[in-house]
Amino acid sequence: MPQWPPLRTCTARPLAWPYKTLYTIDVADSKPVEFRGSSLEDLRAFPLMARREAGHQLDQVQSGREPDDWKPMNTVGRGAKEIRIRDKAGAFRVLYVAKFADAVYVLHCFQKKTERTSKADVEIAAKRHRELLKELGQ
Repeated sequence: MPQWPPLRTCTARPLAWPYKTLYTIDVADSKPVEFRGSSLEDLRAFPLMARREAGHQLDQVQSGREPDDWKPMNTVGRGAKEIRIRDKAGAFRVLYVAKFADAVYVLHCFQKKTERTSKADVEIAAKRHRELLKELGQ
């Protein structure tokens, strides 16, 4: 009795179809990410592993899920959150707002040097949050 489909003529296409369909649905439901100010350049300055982890966590936020390690940052503004990334090179933070329907806004990215988030980093993110609210007419 022959196997269906024959092994020598089987292609990856039938197996790839469900994956592509699921992926397309997931991407269609995700929000774009918009980087404010120098946040993209700051993120690009992270070490490779921290940068990859930040990208993974932002992908989760885009898809409507929470990051693995985060906390609210009400000192920055309403709805602002902080993604916490720990790496052998140190502690890194990504401050963002995802409460708006049109996009995930990354306000500030930085390496944390002390136990508390520096006032300068909070002020940068707060200023960008205020500017964003003005642009969106909020």
